[in-house]
Amino acid sequence: MAISLLTALIALGLLHFMPQLAHWRGDGGFRRWVAQLADTSGPGRVVLTLLLPLAACLVVLWVLGLLPMANLLRLAFSLVVLLYCFGPHAYEADLEAILKAPDAVSREAAAQALSDDGEKVTWRAPELGEAVVYAALRRRFGVLLWFFLLGPFGALLYRLAQTLGRDGSLTMDSQARALARSLANALDWIPAQLMVFTLALVGHWDAVIGAWRRWHQHAAPTSWYSDGPGFLGAAARADILIDIVAGDGYVEERSDPLVELMRLRGALLRALLAWLSVVALIVLAGWLS
Repeated sequence: MAISLLTALIALGLLHFMPQLAHWRGDGGFRRWVAQLADTSGPGRVVLTLLLPLAACLVVLWVLGLLPMANLLRLAFSLVVLLYCFGPHAYEADLEAILKAPDAVSREAAAQALSDDGEKVTWRAPELGEAVVYAALRRRFGVLLWFFLLGPFGALLYRLAQTLGRDGSLTMDSQARALARSLANALDWIPAQLMVFTLALVGHWDAVIGAWRRWHQHAAPTSWYSDGPGFLGAAARADILIDIVAGDGYVEERSDPLVELMRLRGALLRALLAWLSVVALIVLAGWLS
């Protein structure tokens, strides 16, 4: 866990100080691999698509463990995998592009980069906030959680499953696409739940938890894999709407999407620091025991 925490801190630091690293984090190789399996269909195609890169990841980790300075080599490999899994779009760069856009039309155009499934992002505070938290889930929090739990294998599984299940430009039969979507939803479930409670702690507790409860009250028993984590979007919208209402006469200013974007960006940064702090405490407890 200590090595995983160090790797995550290095990766986040590199992306903060060297945003140009985002340019090489494309997924062209994975797309070509998906295209080569065009003669397969159904669950078999999903299994084959994920099996080769995940098996290769495990083999590399095993081989590195046999070499001198195994821990250092594994850290370097884990860092490369984690940087790849934080892509293909640079989360912080997408937010900066929105904030620095010269006009409303440019801002709305820049906001479309937050969508991983091709859905249009409406230029209003609640819809923009919802897109921001989903982008944070799939480009930061989800990757980090599975990385901390399963190492590079977990991060790669999450990243590839999200690409396979949500990228409509990948050509697949309906059965394979449905299975890939279910896998992506299932892998989103735990990190999205944790994100809701973290946002509640750093934001408006009553509004966030209230929206989370209402969503679960109407959710189907199979929603953890059949539906996306809609409770996270509902919680983000509730957090933004309660903040607008609390404007005390300045609703027009408080409902400005840019204002809410900057506030939500700060809340997500505090949430990320909270996650890293919890992992650091776990590492410290392991050392003390």
